[in-house]
Amino acid sequence: MRLLHTMLRVGNLEKSLAFYTDVLGMKLLRRADYPDGKFTLAFVGYTDEQLGAVIELTYNWGVESYALGNAFGHLAIEVEDAYQACETIRQRGGKVVCEAGPMQHGTTVLAFVEDPDGYKIELIQKKTAFLID
Repeated sequence: MRLLHTMLRVGNLEKSLAFYTDVLGMKLLRRADYPDGKFTLAFVGYTDEQLGAVIELTYNWGVESYALGNAFGHLAIEVEDAYQACETIRQRGGKVVCEAGPMQHGTTVLAFVEDPDGYKIELIQKKTAFLID
């Protein structure tokens, strides 16, 4: 077994695609319209679907927003440098909602950004291995 994708319902597919591709640097892997069902599916990710998990963006035609509720937490993305990632995302028009820094009660460096629908994306800075002589 393996994790294939996480599905998010979006209110404006073009805005969401721009965020995930232009701001976060993912690739649009595939997109398909389903006229009989009145929805469009777009899959985005950093790697081919055969190699890793991706995000499915589901746009139900005519639905502009969703109540996010309080059960969903966030998506997480590993980044080389969370501080630089926040700056890059901000320069590309993205919204940083929690600046990069060590997590409370820990040392992991993380930050949070928000997509156009309000979904939170956690940026987790890659841990550096320390060599002992």
